Amino acid sequence: MEIMDKLALYFQFPFVRYAMVAGILIALCSSLLGVTLVLKRFSFIGDGLSHVAFGATAAAVALNLTNNIFLVLPVTIICAILLLRAGQNAKIRGDASIAMISVGALAVGYLIMNIFSKSSNLSGDVCATLFGSTSILTLTRASVWLCAGLSMAVITVFLLFYHKIFAVTFDEDFATATGTKAKTYNLLLAAVIAVIIVLAMNLVGALLVSALVVFPALSAMRVLKSFKAVTICSVLVSVSCAALGILISILAGTPVGATILAVNIAGFGIFSLIGLAARSG
Repeated sequence: MEIMDKLALYFQFPFVRYAMVAGILIALCSSLLGVTLVLKRFSFIGDGLSHVAFGATAAAVALNLTNNIFLVLPVTIICAILLLRAGQNAKIRGDASIAMISVGALAVGYLIMNIFSKSSNLSGDVCATLFGSTSILTLTRASVWLCAGLSMAVITVFLLFYHKIFAVTFDEDFATATGTKAKTYNLLLAAVIAVIIVLAMNLVGALLVSALVVFPALSAMRVLKSFKAVTICSVLVSVSCAALGILISILAGTPVGATILAVNIAGFGIFSLIGLAARSG
């Protein structure tokens, strides 16, 4: 009862309600394409794009933009497309291109934040951007509506093109041979992934984004086999872990992003044990 009373007290504050709504929406979107990224062996694109988003965020701060998403989102989408194209280049393999862009963007972003810093607590700002320690708790009503709009766009694209995404994920050559424009859908995937990364930065920060995308998918794959079942389970795991992580963070006073991922890690361990027990039984 004491815990429930404490939660009821905290949920009287609008920023806590905003954090819960945005966190659940972001977790849902992140898990939708996590399965595709894992199966295509391109999991670290989330890590690379999050570093790009960090650099774009630093540039937006230097330019005094009131809403940095209008700079961060287009830059991240462009870099997602470039990463996809570079990954298909025989001279620069996918992992090398991700390393080049991500490390470069991270370094340039930190340099910009140092040169054009307008804050007396630069290290705190960098920590909040990289680990999402406070950003999810500073969301406004307008930010939540924007998050909801982008989340609905991601969900709509996934549902409309589910079969095409399925085909491109498992056998891109066969999909092309049967008339599917694989390159077009890969570009669409890159754009959607960029939107997810920009949204997820508010929840877990730049350095932890890829884990938010990958862990629910890996957990679901421990016990299920079909693409549809894994995707649905991944969504349920991701949303549950995000909600539980936010509640624990509120009660314990721990960083939101790190707490959510700690819950995801625990969930992965539980699903691994369930999968192991099912196989041995």
